[in-house]
Amino acid sequence: MKTLIVIAHPSIETSTVNKRWAEELKKYPEEYTVHELFKVYPDGKIDVEKEQKLVESHGNLIFQFPIFWFNCPPLLKQWMDDVLTYGWAYGSEGDNLKNRKLAFAVSAGIKNEDYSENGRYQFTLEQILVPFKTTAIYCKADYRSFFAFYGAEYEPSKSEIEKSAHDYIKFLKKV
Repeated sequence: MKTLIVIAHPSIETSTVNKRWAEELKKYPEEYTVHELFKVYPDGKIDVEKEQKLVESHGNLIFQFPIFWFNCPPLLKQWMDDVLTYGWAYGSEGDNLKNRKLAFAVSAGIKNEDYSENGRYQFTLEQILVPFKTTAIYCKADYRSFFAFYGAEYEPSKSEIEKSAHDYIKFLKKV
């Protein structure tokens, strides 16, 4: 089954990293379905049934987003709140994420060294992403970690971005 990539970037047209990742994903339509939340739901009104059916029709599930205030963009949080419902994603009869491979792909504006226990923000990116990992575990999904690009707001070179796009595909193939 194809992998569903749920992209949550409020201005992907002006993005460097997430836009390039999406372009790379679209080269493999037989493997990946690229689902851009901000394009599908510009008004923020999520069609829960449609989204649940989309997830059900795919194998693996990847959430791709830029880190916003050490979290995800609000529309992705809303998507999770609305779509991952009791009886569908979790609970005694909610098993639609059970054993489904789930991972994250994130772009971080700040540098890797700032995301360390001794760094500027005193937490690793892995620690910051714990609520997402916990959500996956709570829904009995098969959490497969995350792929990250650090330093996006420091004008990374075209070659760095290009390398990350290819590395992202390599990561997805291992999920």
